[in-house]
Amino acid sequence: MPVHVVSRGRDLTVPSDWWPGRREFGAAVFRVVLLLLAGWGALALTIALLPGVSARAEWDVLLAAAFLGVLAATLRPVFTAVAAWLGWAGVFVAWLLTQAALMYLVLSVTPGMRVDGFWDAFWASWLYAILVSIVSWFVTAGDDGAVAAHLLRSTRRSTRTAPRTDVPGVVMIQIDGLSAPLARWAVQAGNLPTLSRWIRSGGHLLAEWHAELPATTPASQAGLLHGASAQVPAFRWWEKRSGRLVVTNHPRDSALLESRMSDGRGLLADGGVSLSNIFSGDAATSMLTMSTVQANRARRGPARSLSTYVMDPFGLTRSLVLTGGEMVKELYQGRRQRAHRIEPRVHRGGTYVLLRGVTNVLLRELNTYLVAEHLRRGVPVLYCDFVDYDEIAHHAGPTRPESLASLEGIDRVLGTLERIALASPRPYRFVVLSDHGQSQGATFLQRYGERLEDVVRQLLSSEADVLTAADEETSEQQGRVNTLIDELGAEGGMAAGLPGRVQRRRRAHAVTRAPAEPPPDGPLPELVVAASGNLGLVYFPRVPGRLTLEDIQESHPRLLSGLAAHPGIGFVMVRSRTHGPLVLGSAGIRRLDDDHVEGVDPLVPFGLYAADDLRRHDGLPHVGDILVNSRIDASTAEVAAFEELVGCHGGLGGWQSRAVLIHPAEWPVESSLVGADAVHHQLVVWLDRLGLRASPTRPPLRWSSLPGDADMRQSLRGSERRSGSAARRDGAEPEEAGDD
Repeated sequence: MPVHVVSRGRDLTVPSDWWPGRREFGAAVFRVVLLLLAGWGALALTIALLPGVSARAEWDVLLAAAFLGVLAATLRPVFTAVAAWLGWAGVFVAWLLTQAALMYLVLSVTPGMRVDGFWDAFWASWLYAILVSIVSWFVTAGDDGAVAAHLLRSTRRSTRTAPRTDVPGVVMIQIDGLSAPLARWAVQAGNLPTLSRWIRSGGHLLAEWHAELPATTPASQAGLLHGASAQVPAFRWWEKRSGRLVVTNHPRDSALLESRMSDGRGLLADGGVSLSNIFSGDAATSMLTMSTVQANRARRGPARSLSTYVMDPFGLTRSLVLTGGEMVKELYQGRRQRAHRIEPRVHRGGTYVLLRGVTNVLLRELNTYLVAEHLRRGVPVLYCDFVDYDEIAHHAGPTRPESLASLEGIDRVLGTLERIALASPRPYRFVVLSDHGQSQGATFLQRYGERLEDVVRQLLSSEADVLTAADEETSEQQGRVNTLIDELGAEGGMAAGLPGRVQRRRRAHAVTRAPAEPPPDGPLPELVVAASGNLGLVYFPRVPGRLTLEDIQESHPRLLSGLAAHPGIGFVMVRSRTHGPLVLGSAGIRRLDDDHVEGVDPLVPFGLYAADDLRRHDGLPHVGDILVNSRIDASTAEVAAFEELVGCHGGLGGWQSRAVLIHPAEWPVESSLVGADAVHHQLVVWLDRLGLRASPTRPPLRWSSLPGDADMRQSLRGSERRSGSAARRDGAEPEEAGDD
């Protein structure tokens, strides 16, 4: 609404946007002053600590800090363009030396400053960069406007050739591992301010969808992005036909799977962008995506976008400093769990400390930058997976404070991207969804002192060569780091390929328990046990086809009954020649073909969808000869993962199958959201009706009836400037976030 201002006795009417814009300008000036003061203090401390650099007076240091900022803003784009032409080797050399060269130049020409030589300037530049990153983080912590303002400046080149349009685009952000119950609680508690504002304002609805077995990222993304979740029976599995283990977070295997399920009309067809996913959804542009990283080696990659992030002082350098801080925080939080004897818990040392820093800071900030850049280009649809919550929840627990803090960080990213969308060449609508939830519990090994493969081995009739497909080399988010390294090697330029060669050399010397395929002409293992959370698949690779209950009982009469009777196992599924798929429990059997139950139904503790999920899974290709699902505690709903993870997903039980979908309120859900394929079809319907598919087949959504760019801007600014008392004066009472 317009704002009335009385000036010199006259009643003037000005647009409502004028006042927030003026405030935003003032806030921007204030941030610039703060950052200048931060640079002044960081440079003064650098000079005090390093003997090769000196200053005559404090005002000389201030002048040098200001000169350094102006010079960097002017010359860094030139350095970035030259470095990108040289390839990644050139980018990283420039990243190491550009700031040093600028520092040397500034210290040499600024009156009152002295530097003994280039290497003194080199060490001064890095100490200065670290100090500025730390100070600027404290200055801008919690200030989404500062991050958004920087992203707008750093991506302004992307808008120069982007055509403007009124056709809305769609931004799909996947929060990996977030369950619907936890999302609803966090919104109601106000822990996620951006999502809470979207839902409480009536602009978005929070819906729950059922992630079918297996509740894993690869299976769900196969469904969400391609409508083909049936191609993925687990996170890891053995293929008898090819005689090899398939691990979905290996680029070679994810590319193989995408070739099987892609029809060219995936969710991101027609000009979409895939960022940080396992599969591409047939996107025209695919970055940090496992299934396409090897294909990117055959062509020159979009080096400019990633190299700009590397060269930006607000990019890689700042991210590395904050990554170090995240690692220190993880060491403290892990020690606190041990000191307070919090249960259940798992060991949180080793490579996980580094992995948390990379996923919770480096990848998140890189993804935020890439999403912002593509929004400024005006892409029609974008899908990006943020994995930090999932990684922390695996090791700390889905509802632990550090896990919830990572959710709050993703919510801040949403707030930042909302601001970027307002300055983009097309209006955008946001969809936030998860691929599955997580269930908590002490691990199978912690509870019973043995692994699933140990139990299987003990129940066999003879000694067997058992291949175990669950270790750190095939951990879920380790593949994300490998993909990032591979993506660097995929970029073009004169010196491209160095990171890829380093990665391949590292893999060549790595010793893993689960090779991607058996040695040439080597014997197949007698038994393969593949764990995916609390789901276990048991294979007999030397026997072609799927073994039946009768076959297994004849060869290993104690195996099935022993597994079903184990206190850590909830049920076992196996196919019978006579009765079809059977679910075996410690006190009963359920036939899935006719739902006949003998004794106690073993599926009762696992929810209403359990039987349907198992019937579906029984018909998937490459299912195990035996399916094993861990127990679930009746009082706590906790499960026992077959991997060493306190938060897990993959099987049945708990919140792991309860995924979330937060969508614009005016977009009707037209079908039951059971399975990732159903969510895919609903997303395609929405894109189709917005005119973002090549051949629309449905009546268009009325964009004019949806909250548009101006409404989003008003909502965003209103949340910043209205106090609680003003909200009450306007009669705006917060609405409860219900089971929409």
